[in-house]
Amino acid sequence: MGLKYLIIIEPTTTGYSAYSPDLPGCVATGADAVEVRRNMREAIAMHLEAMREEGYDIPPPASVTDYVEVAVSLGLNHVA
Repeated sequence: MGLKYLIIIEPTTTGYSAYSPDLPGCVATGADAVEVRRNMREAIAMHLEAMREEGYDIPPPASVTDYVEVAVSLGLNHVA
């Protein structure tokens, strides 16, 4: 059975980093978005295996994602 965990991918000054809100402490990095996804998949698998070996319950995926649109003034006509 496969579990599908949400991961957050963020650009950094040296590449990309990722984490899963459902798995605190489980993080990965990569030179590009493809590499960080691959590394995060491996990190999650190792994280879950370590939890199982230590006798912890595996948390079910629970986080969801969505976008909200917000009207924002870009301040192009800002007068100091």
